[in-house]
Amino acid sequence: MSIELRNIILHQFTKNEQDELAIHLRTEVLESNASAECLITELNRVYNNKNNKGFAVFAEDSDFSEKLTDLRTDDLSFLSFSDYAAQRLHHELVKYPFADAGTLVISEYQMLATDYLFIGLVFTRHGMKVTEQLEVGSTDYLDAEKMDIAARIDLSAWESGIDSNRYLTFTKGRVGRRIADFFLDSMGADVSFNPKIQNQVLMQAVEDFCSESQLDKEEKQQCRKQVYDYCNDQLKIGDEVTVKELSGELPTSDEGTSFYDFTSKQGYELEESFPADRATIRKLTKFTGSGGGLTLSFDNQLLGERIFYDAETDTLTIKGTPPNLKDQIIRREQAN
Repeated sequence: MSIELRNIILHQFTKNEQDELAIHLRTEVLESNASAECLITELNRVYNNKNNKGFAVFAEDSDFSEKLTDLRTDDLSFLSFSDYAAQRLHHELVKYPFADAGTLVISEYQMLATDYLFIGLVFTRHGMKVTEQLEVGSTDYLDAEKMDIAARIDLSAWESGIDSNRYLTFTKGRVGRRIADFFLDSMGADVSFNPKIQNQVLMQAVEDFCSESQLDKEEKQQCRKQVYDYCNDQLKIGDEVTVKELSGELPTSDEGTSFYDFTSKQGYELEESFPADRATIRKLTKFTGSGGGLTLSFDNQLLGERIFYDAETDTLTIKGTPPNLKDQIIRREQAN
């Protein structure tokens, strides 16, 4: 996928002697050359591969959205807009103790006939290099793969009103909800919907649909597997789960009600489409849990066949121990 780079600039966040986060603004826009295009192509690739992304929309009183409108109507230069965006982000970042130095990349580009604005804080890493004289030297480089503070605005969707609750996406990253706090505050945006919650609602809707359709145990397992296979396939190709499309993969109830009609009538408030969450959909086919030094994971279909649970004694009985686990246990008992 080729990118048509419109504008790009780099600003710097550094730590001063007092370990305070300082900002250094570049005074002119970068040239849109092959190196700059390569950087944005790589950052766009890394961003697309991030699974833990959130969705947001601008608040009605968002100054950021007003500045962005001015940029798009040529009432504000890209340089001035980038200064504003960098200063807003810096203002929010200094409120948090985990704020770190890095290079702020702001870019406006087009890909597949869609306009985007990208804002990402990329950390610098130190590495080794071999010079032309075959000597060993040191170098600094941007570690795009470790980027966990970034947001992207689908400008085309924002301006047209299409996908009005998902035109702004952001990475949740290693510090979780705090990234949403400072990033969204800097842009005057609010979370629009949570993909993980959508997946949890979908899982509950599947269970309720199976019960409503009076499926037997084997039919329920088959239904869950069909849902899992569909969602997993969507994850693999990078597409979203579409409820109506998923409904076409599932059988109708005895009354002829499709899964899509069932979710609509029962008021599950599912989006028409949303990203699949790997951890959530895995629960369709597996039981997984850990705690107190114990971790267990097994296929759903084994419950009641090889694995039995007694609620009164809170006991799990496993018949047919996995050979490698059995071997480890026997060796340890013999050693003891």
